[in-house]
Amino acid sequence: MSSLRLFFALWPTPPMQAALVQAARAALERARGARAESPEKLHLTLAFLGSVAPERLEALHAVVERARRACTELSQPLALTLDRLEHWRKAQILCATATQVPAGALQLSRHLKECLLAADFAPDLKPFRPHVTIARRASTGSSDALGPVRWSFDEITLVESRTLPSGSSYSRRAAWPLCEPHGS
Repeated sequence: MSSLRLFFALWPTPPMQAALVQAARAALERARGARAESPEKLHLTLAFLGSVAPERLEALHAVVERARRACTELSQPLALTLDRLEHWRKAQILCATATQVPAGALQLSRHLKECLLAADFAPDLKPFRPHVTIARRASTGSSDALGPVRWSFDEITLVESRTLPSGSSYSRRAAWPLCEPHGS
């Protein structure tokens, strides 16, 4: 079996997907040539792994268990408020971003990458810039305020990405609760 193209993400619930689509609707209408991402593809990447041999999948479970420990120090649920819509000209995408990134989200991404490196994986080490791609092929666009969408998340998802002629296809392979329930 060939290698798998994998990444860890925060995956929104259907109501959150709908809220993101609704919040970005006006900007999408103004962006010429932009192709809206289908709601079920919306996600926030925590750590991109690239190609991983299938026999290494089990090792990822241990990585997530170590990374989850980082959130036990947080006193409140992990949340992010997406309040900006940015046009990333070079990538030709419109994405929902957060003006302020909570320390817990930064800590989770950093700790996950550290655990991946310690387990001999090779995650993308670019600085964490949380965003949700709303549209692709956006040759024009502007950065606008986005009617704030507050997103609380409670699990980490391992996602497989496949490139098809019709675009990317995402399959959620596994999910882990982000934090242990209080009192356990």
